[in-house]
Amino acid sequence: MASTVRGGRNGHGRLMPLWLLLPTLAVLVPLFAYPLYQLGLLSTLEFGQPQVSGGVPARFLGAGNYTTLLTDGEFWTVLAQTVGFAAACVVATLAVGAALAVLLTRVDRVPRLLLSFAALAAWAAPAMTGSVVWMFLFDTNLGLVNEVLGLSGYNWLYDRDVAFLLIGAVVVWHSFPFVMVTLYAGIQAVPKPVLEAAELDGAGPWVAWRRVIVPILRPILAIVVIQSIIWDFKVFTQVYVMTGGGGIAGQNMVLNVYAYQKAFASSQYGLGSAIGVVTTAILVVVTLFYLRALRRTGEAL
Repeated sequence: MASTVRGGRNGHGRLMPLWLLLPTLAVLVPLFAYPLYQLGLLSTLEFGQPQVSGGVPARFLGAGNYTTLLTDGEFWTVLAQTVGFAAACVVATLAVGAALAVLLTRVDRVPRLLLSFAALAAWAAPAMTGSVVWMFLFDTNLGLVNEVLGLSGYNWLYDRDVAFLLIGAVVVWHSFPFVMVTLYAGIQAVPKPVLEAAELDGAGPWVAWRRVIVPILRPILAIVVIQSIIWDFKVFTQVYVMTGGGGIAGQNMVLNVYAYQKAFASSQYGLGSAIGVVTTAILVVVTLFYLRALRRTGEAL
């Protein structure tokens, strides 16, 4: 009898998080389900400017748009650029955010407040505003950076790799405050006796961080990594604004900009929607694999 009661309680306890998530799911599922349905539907149609104007009915293509996309060499080039760019941005964002989070735990109150306000100001700045400001700083003729470095007339966005480096700096500037604040809150929640015990065992700051703090923060790191992957993989504004739609001859194209160019510049709305579906599928697969890896270690949330 006792085991039955205990089993019932355990079952109820396992379902409790789902019950608590119901109000959020009731809002988010309709909010995301309908746009995703429309995106998927449009990706199976031949839908261009004639169909938008209403003169020609949309023609069902099935997987035709996906076949066209997956057999296009330009798509694979853009996909490789997007993966490489997003990976570099995620690593840089985590490195900068984690370093500043540790710094916040070691400085006095006033420097900590100033650094926090500066980081939150960067986080609160709209992507469009931040991109325009950085473009002005690195302007070919009037930019402050060129004046200081004596590089008057140098175009930072002309070279593909330099342009990606500059855009990546803007993306990291917008993203690191989230990582910094989240990890700082997690570090502050680490039990002091655990750190004191590690110090008594002879662990230095680096060993304590790697062997004690990081394992405790792993669930928080999972959230931060997944969020960073999603944000950096689907970046659009910084690339589009700073390169004028993908750079010279599309050399700085990423998937979201590529989808925009296909859908709106070329009026191939079905093909652009197919790119959006592929992008969403990639992000879902990456997230599921990451969560599965964490669950295998028994450290997922």
